[in-house]
Amino acid sequence: MTDNPSTTGNTGHYFPPVRLTRISTANLLIELNGPVAWLTINRPDKLNALNQATLSELAKAFERLRNDSKVRVVVLTGAGPKAFVAGADIAEMHGLSPVQARDFSKFGQDLMLSIEQCGKPVIAMINGFALGGGLELAMACAIRVASSTAKFGQPEVNLGLIPGFGGSQRLVRLCGKAQALDLCLSGQPINAERALSINLVTRVFAPDVLQEETRKLAEHMAGLAPLALRGVLDCIRYGAEASLDVGLDYESQMFGLMFSTEDMRAGTQAFLQKEPVKFEGR
Repeated sequence: MTDNPSTTGNTGHYFPPVRLTRISTANLLIELNGPVAWLTINRPDKLNALNQATLSELAKAFERLRNDSKVRVVVLTGAGPKAFVAGADIAEMHGLSPVQARDFSKFGQDLMLSIEQCGKPVIAMINGFALGGGLELAMACAIRVASSTAKFGQPEVNLGLIPGFGGSQRLVRLCGKAQALDLCLSGQPINAERALSINLVTRVFAPDVLQEETRKLAEHMAGLAPLALRGVLDCIRYGAEASLDVGLDYESQMFGLMFSTEDMRAGTQAFLQKEPVKFEGR
């Protein structure tokens, strides 16, 4: 762990001293770089396929990161140049009984929900194939940034299957019914350009600048007020499933709640005085 002097970025936000900690498990690499956690699925020889062990490690990692108050943003990616996550581990799935398959699906869905509801921005840095369970994992993240060479798809029908980690449901919500049906019924992959055009990803970069651009985005968000970020995540997630009037009421309540935070007072005061602001998450 190293400590560096505090700095103020171009946005006028205060960045606390940097800590650098690296943790590895059987299938994951975790790097805590100041307020940004980089979580890498580390099975490049298997194109980072999701087996039960990897899913379990991801669940434990996100629980840890969710409860670490020093972590403000999480970047999720895959090891190696080829894949973000190329899908679930087919070799492991092949021998499952119907009950085991249902439980495997439910475990994966619970993991995706925990990522979606972790209360911190999670950025999927999609550096290659995001297929099947890999695309479902990416869709559980708040933001998806992609390499221009990345490929996306729900190819389960090619295996006599359907999506099992929430793909049929999140695709509809992110891209609409027509695009969800196209991807899930054809089983064909799409490129990053089309993924951007249907709102499956929000930013696309050349492979050689993907990590740097993702880092800049993550560090920018990490300099913002954590409670405000959580409020945005909650409002959009809740409002997307509610009627407009219910969503508006929830937004008003959350807006009022922000006025009870020290960060709101600090942010507005800094704005009025044209000074940098240090958000404490209180």
